[in-house]
Amino acid sequence: MLDFTIQNVLIAADDDYATVDVQIIDGAIAAIAPNLQIIGTPIDGKNKLLLPGFFNAHTHSSEMWQRGIMSVFPLELWLAELYDFAPLDPEQVYLSALGTAVETLLSGGTSVVDHLVLIPGLELETIAIATRAYREVGIRAFIAPLIQDESLTAGIPSGESAQKHEPYFRSTAATLEIIEEAVRQFHRPDEGINILVAPTGIQLCTDALFAGCTELSDRYNLCRHSHLLETRAQEKLAQEKYGCTAVEHLKRIGYLSDRTTLAHCVWLNDADIAILAETQSTVVHNPLSNLRLGSGIAPILKYRQAGVNVTFGCDGASSNDSQDLLEAIKMGSILHNITDSNYQHWITPRQAVEMASLGGAKGLNIADKLGSLTVGKQADLVLYDLTNLSLLPRTDPIGLLVLGRPTNVVDSAWVNGKQIVADGKVTTINVEQLRQELFNRSQWETKRKSETVAQIEAHYRKVMGL
Repeated sequence: MLDFTIQNVLIAADDDYATVDVQIIDGAIAAIAPNLQIIGTPIDGKNKLLLPGFFNAHTHSSEMWQRGIMSVFPLELWLAELYDFAPLDPEQVYLSALGTAVETLLSGGTSVVDHLVLIPGLELETIAIATRAYREVGIRAFIAPLIQDESLTAGIPSGESAQKHEPYFRSTAATLEIIEEAVRQFHRPDEGINILVAPTGIQLCTDALFAGCTELSDRYNLCRHSHLLETRAQEKLAQEKYGCTAVEHLKRIGYLSDRTTLAHCVWLNDADIAILAETQSTVVHNPLSNLRLGSGIAPILKYRQAGVNVTFGCDGASSNDSQDLLEAIKMGSILHNITDSNYQHWITPRQAVEMASLGGAKGLNIADKLGSLTVGKQADLVLYDLTNLSLLPRTDPIGLLVLGRPTNVVDSAWVNGKQIVADGKVTTINVEQLRQELFNRSQWETKRKSETVAQIEAHYRKVMGL
């Protein structure tokens, strides 16, 4: 159903709302006005709010298998534990990608950026499986295969002591070949599947890997993604490695651009912020994982005042433990009211919605196609039920959606004009079967001990002054 007309639906207009009809023809928005002629299937929009689909602009789908159990650790130790207990098989990759897509859709997201952990030796198969899952659900997917070329311990500052690190198991050149092959096999933007170049971050990647990714990005017109300065340890490490900030270094080697999205950006100074604005790079704010791992509060209000584009991500489901995009948007907007006493800088619910939709589209270089209710743009749309108990009594619909605790409020969702959520349920896959599979392939667990954490914790505490 790529032709339909949503009738009598509420949309945001300037400082108010308007009741309109929205015509979709061939998967694109054809007209927005009251009393339009019905084209295709009529959809009843009465007492519903229509918004552009949000972007879950940074997550790691396969972390779903570890949610709820990860120790209370900062990122560097948390990662060591994650890797000790995360040997994945292809079926787990498939099920967790399905789960990530479903949770994102049912919290208002129509696009997901999956910084996908690759199974060693099965890298292309991992990407193929995630691609299959996202195609089956019908969500728009930006698959960013997570790559590095240095071993885990290289991500912790050395401090005064000389540290030796195991060489990484795969060469830089071999890693870049895998990404190039992934682009050839799976990069199909017109079909809703995009491949990104995505070195994990300065802490575990050489300049050669960044340079190779930049070259692939330029040659194939790919977007770029990376973690950036999530923790204070990474800030220290950048000074050790480069003698300057990580942002200065990434600018120097040419990785920053208007199609680069950078997850976290917690530990940046004012000069770094100016560089992000100048290079038109996008910050992906992951407030829940930053709190869960004690990483800090990213200076989001400073970014916005400097003209840096900001959008939201859930981050992986074991550093946030959920893929509820509305929760991330709420936390990511009100958290900053404590960082700046000038309330005129605070993020309003309407600004938060724009950051989650148009902000995500800008970062992925598709703001001309997605991110707003604009005639000519593709129909990635979400319809919210304003009669739902968690959105009552009636006040400001977007205020209720962003500041409340909305549950089961997504009535319908379309990607590229194709309906994939109807009556509050994902219709493209059997969600009940997915639930059963996730239940059957897991078990209740409580305590477990990570050998790698035991080996590196004393050094981490020493260099961090703990």
